[in-house]
Amino acid sequence: MKRLLIILILIITCPGTVLGISDVKKVYLTEAIDAALKNNLDLQAAQLEVNIAQNKIKTANRLQNPSVGAFYFLGAAGRGEPKQIGISEDIEIAKRGARKNLAKSNLELVEKNVAYTKFDLKMDVREAYINLVAAKSVLDTLEQQKSLQEELLEIAENRVKQKEVPEIDVIQAEIALNQLITQVNTARVNVNTALADFNKIINDPNKVVYDSKDKLFSEENNFAEMLTPPPTYKFPPFNTIIERALENRYDIKIAKQEIDLAEKNLTVVARQRIPDISITGGYAYQLGRYSDSGNFNNGAYAGASLVNIPLFYNYSPEIQNAAYKVRQAELKYTSAKNKAIKDVSAAYEKFLTAVENLNYYEDKILKSSEKMIDISMDSYEHGKSDITALIVMKQAYKSIIVGYTYALSEYYNSWTNFLRETNDEDFELNEDV
Repeated sequence: MKRLLIILILIITCPGTVLGISDVKKVYLTEAIDAALKNNLDLQAAQLEVNIAQNKIKTANRLQNPSVGAFYFLGAAGRGEPKQIGISEDIEIAKRGARKNLAKSNLELVEKNVAYTKFDLKMDVREAYINLVAAKSVLDTLEQQKSLQEELLEIAENRVKQKEVPEIDVIQAEIALNQLITQVNTARVNVNTALADFNKIINDPNKVVYDSKDKLFSEENNFAEMLTPPPTYKFPPFNTIIERALENRYDIKIAKQEIDLAEKNLTVVARQRIPDISITGGYAYQLGRYSDSGNFNNGAYAGASLVNIPLFYNYSPEIQNAAYKVRQAELKYTSAKNKAIKDVSAAYEKFLTAVENLNYYEDKILKSSEKMIDISMDSYEHGKSDITALIVMKQAYKSIIVGYTYALSEYYNSWTNFLRETNDEDFELNEDV
């Protein structure tokens, strides 16, 4: 995080220096996702949980370690009594298998959580990449408008020299240009901020600064590069989508696995009531001077006993709490499904609205606005309108272009959000023929 902040400050203050110091790597969206999956530190930390869970299976399946002991009578009490040395072992009854099943269920839960983390990271990279390209697109639009405004200022100055218009036209053009310069400066900082956010998501510990190869949304094949279907594609009905989403969503799978985990934990806790067996055995001997026969006697001994008999405490509170955990997991599972339906529905409606807005921009607003600004520029240059009307038109045109950029950004982000809610990055739409 600290390194990214330093990079951001350097980019803002001296971009040329940063390019000389840092290794800037231009990537497309698919390459950015691959870089994040390979290098993201948070994902690497999450994946270690799988190794931990695997070791917990071995721990759960362990046998109790034996105990070695010796038994001697000392002094006068020891005369004539045999000496003993042996081993004892506690054997658990119906517990190891239950613990192992619980650990296996926990491993499945961890694997599902890691898969969810990986999927979430992909969606985060998509959003950060789209936001970076959107910021670049806005900056490019404002820089183009700045160039047009500089051209307008030049036209106004020429017309003032020829005494065709009053000097106030130049003042108005300069004010409009200065306003655009401040907007360009802000847009440039927004690009640098989006760049830092993009690298924070990738979270690469190596000295690499990732940047998008895509600069503008309007480039050809941009929909394919952004892993997004064109807005002309046909969207399936909601009922079809929700059925698929309920099957794919990781939070539902995780909630279901938590039920299994809670049930297996209940089994482990309940089996604490079963007594264990303690087995002992070993070698015993008696010296000849203490035996009736005068001979050295030796042999073996063995014994068994029940331990941990639930006589004074029968684990009822633990069992009751484990049962509550099962019920709690079942409620969370139902809740996850209910929330999923609402989340997918909201994402579905949001994407359809984004499609409608984008098509409206492309089919009606852009064409008319481009024609409007061309006519306005020509009218002012030939003295058919004043500069105030032209500046108003240019500001309106700028707002339309920026609005179109945001509509594109919203379209891409809405698609990413739809994939996030359906948990299906391979969701495909059919071309609307």
